[in-house]
Amino acid sequence: MQDVATEAGVSLATASRALHGGTRVVTAELRERVEKAARHLGYTSHGPAQALARATTPVVGLIVHDIADPYFSALAIGAMREAHESGLLVLVCNTFRDPLLELDYVARLRAQRARGVLLFGSGFTERSYQSKLHRELDLLAGLGGRVACISPHGFTTDAVLPDHRDGGRLAAQHLTDLGHRRIGVVSGPANLLVNQERLRGFRDQLRALDIELPAEQIAKADFTREGGRAAAIELLGRDSELTAIFALNDVMAVGVLAALRDDLKLSVPDDVSVVGFDDIALTADVQPALSTIHLPLEEIGRRGMELLLDEQAVSTRTVRVPASLVQRASSAPPRG
Repeated sequence: MQDVATEAGVSLATASRALHGGTRVVTAELRERVEKAARHLGYTSHGPAQALARATTPVVGLIVHDIADPYFSALAIGAMREAHESGLLVLVCNTFRDPLLELDYVARLRAQRARGVLLFGSGFTERSYQSKLHRELDLLAGLGGRVACISPHGFTTDAVLPDHRDGGRLAAQHLTDLGHRRIGVVSGPANLLVNQERLRGFRDQLRALDIELPAEQIAKADFTREGGRAAAIELLGRDSELTAIFALNDVMAVGVLAALRDDLKLSVPDDVSVVGFDDIALTADVQPALSTIHLPLEEIGRRGMELLLDEQAVSTRTVRVPASLVQRASSAPPRG
């Protein structure tokens, strides 16, 4: 802290208030100067006082985009079971898909000398985010902490990588095998790497079959049920001749089913077929049961935690997990 104060040209007390708060207000200019010095020096407040230099606490952090999303819940269950077997405390950090909050959580876990951080879900495409996250994780590793990722994050580390691109190809192949040629896509946020991979695989397979996917047949929305519902209404408003919709996750696909049934008064799969992605638990129970791309989510979470806790590895490891198609009642050949 004294080093930070000296570099920022402020008193020790001012540096402490700028970084940790207090009864007296620090001006924005002073706070910015102190924070800049802290970043430059790699300073982080020391959490548990008993954690010695390069020692860690029996805590691991799971950083997820949205724990209410069944996709992340299933991943977390697998990871937490593995951590429990090692006697570790798990902190679940919900980012609400905010990259700045994700960076803040990593810094806080570093301050607590967490044994490791497991990043769930997709990384973001912004280079500045990737650079800052990489730096935070390097600082964590410098204190003895470990890092692992599930799905791509834009840099090299121990990772479990579901084959999102091949899953997109499988969805395209399934719908075209049924005879669909006019297909819409309900896509998530464009700045998520997983979203890009799934869409790229779907488009590549269509292109291989000489089927174009024009921009007007793609609707972007949040990775939520309401996002899927709104995107489906938008798609069919643009092109009422669509015979199938591919949603880039199952939660969106459930919203698509609701839009088709309740808002557009269309029958699934008689009027429009629907395919999702992930195979979360509820997909077999919705009406009609959802055709989807299956990922073994709990196993993926378990493998991610296994990588995180394995301190014997001397090189970066990658575990690749294949995707598979599960055909249920929501997809069928188009009429006529």
